[in-house]
Amino acid sequence: MSAPLHPHRSKALVLLIGSTVFWGLSFPLLKAIVFMHARLLPASGHWFITAETLWPRFALALLVIAVLNFRPLRTLTRGEWRQGLGLGLFSAAGLLFQIDGLQFTLASTSAFLTQFYALMIPAWLAFRQRRNPGSSVWLSAALVLAGVAVLARLDWRDLRLGRGEAETLLSSVFFMAQILWVGRKEFAPNRVLPVTAAMFAVEAGLFLVLALATAGRPGELLVPWGSGAWVGFTLVLTLFSTLGAFLIMNACQPKITATEAGLIYCGEPVFASLMALFLPAWFSAWGGFSYPNETAGVNLMLGGGLITAANILIQLKPPRDP
Repeated sequence: MSAPLHPHRSKALVLLIGSTVFWGLSFPLLKAIVFMHARLLPASGHWFITAETLWPRFALALLVIAVLNFRPLRTLTRGEWRQGLGLGLFSAAGLLFQIDGLQFTLASTSAFLTQFYALMIPAWLAFRQRRNPGSSVWLSAALVLAGVAVLARLDWRDLRLGRGEAETLLSSVFFMAQILWVGRKEFAPNRVLPVTAAMFAVEAGLFLVLALATAGRPGELLVPWGSGAWVGFTLVLTLFSTLGAFLIMNACQPKITATEAGLIYCGEPVFASLMALFLPAWFSAWGGFSYPNETAGVNLMLGGGLITAANILIQLKPPRDP
């Protein structure tokens, strides 16, 4: 017997689409921050740049939650800590493997393989629940992957299973685990704010340790903070793509199924492509580096249309938890 649809499901769907807009914003922002690192610390290694880009966003987000509403954090329950710990570990592992894998494969291949959780989630749930989720779910997953492939201008001749591709697929497994962990029924009584704070604490700690381990000297961690542009980019990344996106995800995703959530999150590269049409030039003027705008093409309209069609199709007959 299937569970009824959540009464606030429609609102949750709209807000989750908003979270993908915020995550789409993170792509040009992260690239701008990397350009700033190249200017401020040109001798830095890839792992240091990655860690120094990521730990401040989670540390600042945790600080904002603590300053604005510290009381819930003092009463963090064991279940809330367990959920936040799992989310932080899965998210951090996914980011690490995704970014390291990107150094050994093409960006288009990485974008395509990262979204494989849209197919893995219904496959895993079908295995666990011993039931077929239905043709509309499989068709929606196929449409999403086709849309991402078109959007990323994927050349099928470039596909192979090397280190980069294997790491990217592994990152997708961790992102799938993160999505499934959010919606576990045992976490239903948990409060969103303490869970998200615990998640940010785990990620900030892990990436700070990585930054310290890969820095040429400890003082390098403080160098970017002297740049107004770097601080500005990091604050925008913190407020929208970290605080806003993850609070929405942790609050709203339990109101829909994990399969629907995986398909919605695949809209992230669509919004990233749209923002890349105009934001890079603004960021370049602010940061003093060269980051040209991308151009719109048939791939954006066709790829975005396929991803949109997949999400419309799944909502015509939404899957339900057993």
